[in-house]
Amino acid sequence: MSGWFEGLLHGVLTALGVSSLLTLCRLILGPTLPDRVVALDLISLQLVGSIAVYAVLTREPGLLNVALVLAIISSLGTIAISRYLFHSGKGEP
Repeated sequence: MSGWFEGLLHGVLTALGVSSLLTLCRLILGPTLPDRVVALDLISLQLVGSIAVYAVLTREPGLLNVALVLAIISSLGTIAISRYLFHSGKGEP
């Protein structure tokens, strides 16, 4: 792997880490429950992206399976929470 590509991957990991911290602030400060659900989903997707970039960086293709399973589980969890909020009426301000 070339040096510039490794530098790019390290930059992507740094950007994902910074954006995860900002999303964590949104999760904590979110005024409504749907805002917090979206922030939690975004953090899980950022984690999936970080795992995928780390898998490419370390040449471990098995980590991509972990990222795929995490993406599926987090998407199903977000759908379940959204359906619950919609049917209970708690999703509206």
